Amino acid sequence: MSLVETIRLWQEGVCAADGKEWRAALDAFMAVQNPPAKICFNIGCIHLVLGKLAEAEEAFTRSIGCDKHLAVAYFQRGTILYNIALVYATMEDWKKAEEYLTLAMSMKSEPQHNKIDRAMEAILKQKLYELVAIPAGKLFRPNEKQVAQLEKKDYLGKAMVVASVVDKDDFSGFAPLQPQVRALKGQPHRVLYEFIPETAEELQVLPGNIVFVLKKEKDNWATVMFNGKKGIVPCNYLEPVELQNKLHIQVRRPRRRWCPGESRSPHMHPPPIPGLPAGPIPEAKAAISSPHILKVHYKYTVALQVEPGLSYTELLDLVCKKLELQPEHTQLRYKSAESQALVTLSADNLEAAWGQSKDNCLTVWCDITEVSDEGFLPDSKPEESLQEPVPEERGPTQVVAQYSYEATQPEDLEFQAGDVILILSKVNEDWLEGQCNGKIGIFPSAFVQQSNTKDPEM
Repeated sequence: MSLVETIRLWQEGVCAADGKEWRAALDAFMAVQNPPAKICFNIGCIHLVLGKLAEAEEAFTRSIGCDKHLAVAYFQRGTILYNIALVYATMEDWKKAEEYLTLAMSMKSEPQHNKIDRAMEAILKQKLYELVAIPAGKLFRPNEKQVAQLEKKDYLGKAMVVASVVDKDDFSGFAPLQPQVRALKGQPHRVLYEFIPETAEELQVLPGNIVFVLKKEKDNWATVMFNGKKGIVPCNYLEPVELQNKLHIQVRRPRRRWCPGESRSPHMHPPPIPGLPAGPIPEAKAAISSPHILKVHYKYTVALQVEPGLSYTELLDLVCKKLELQPEHTQLRYKSAESQALVTLSADNLEAAWGQSKDNCLTVWCDITEVSDEGFLPDSKPEESLQEPVPEERGPTQVVAQYSYEATQPEDLEFQAGDVILILSKVNEDWLEGQCNGKIGIFPSAFVQQSNTKDPEM
């Protein structure tokens, strides 16, 4: 039997004894399996109240057997034998009375108590002696702290919803993790421009806010939900976004630095509000129709938004200003579409480089050069080609993927564990550029290891 159940039955028996319900108290104490010394003592006391002296003496003997240092049990057992002898003496059965007194004397733990000795002298003279009265209802009680812990306590209390993406959410409890998108209606869209409402139906939004489009009208107005509020916003102020519920491996990517004003060019203006006359903005149309992005690989990756038609000198000055480098010691290279080799960028091939770029996005590599008196790079030979700036690019190097890598950006190279990748260049200490399955992109160097095979199948 567990300790909790023992304490509960013990407390029930004591409460019943306090209410003079002796039979109920005895049943509660007797229900305890393998009762300890104190509960055996309580059973003996209840038998005394009910007048069952033999059962009481047996209960006190069990109590002493459980705890040989329980002095009160010795006293109670001796008192019972003393009173039983007095009963036989009253019935003038002197022989029986002498037997019980002799038993009581043999169970004495200390010789200092002489009440039994005087009773024996009285029995030998066939005289009666004084009865010892035992107080009724004096029982051992369980610990109050243990009794208080029997009741269940709610230490946390009821949960209260403080913030939720669900309108009027009053759920409290435990539930499995669920994507928040399921609780929202409509398609998610990102706000491109700030919109200030002029009527009660319109909803104020800021650039970057995610709203959920409930309905799009033919008049170019969209009904959206944002922060629990419902209103209308111009459709051309929104762009759809895809919410991914898949978990991606968090890989530290090369730090990207954006030039001030890239996210929102000073030449870009919000589109006209539906229902209002829209004036011609040729600069905005040109900026939106053909934005040019220059992605530079250095110690970190930088993306710059450049104006179409910039010369090589202006382009180099823009990169050096962003990376805090000197133009005379800076060299830009791009990858040729035909040979897949790095070619030095110059004024002659700048237009060809932009011509082979995808979506007006040109990727270049930036190197630092220090020209000596002979006109060559230090620790290099005149016949060395500038197309081979790093040892890794002097010959085809292939690596084997140890883990699968899922592309999260357009420039990433996606592959599966076991794929063979041809290394094209080294971006920095943590990222490489390679070719796999007919695709070219960058990937973390920690996902691959060197391969000893030659002529890999790409």
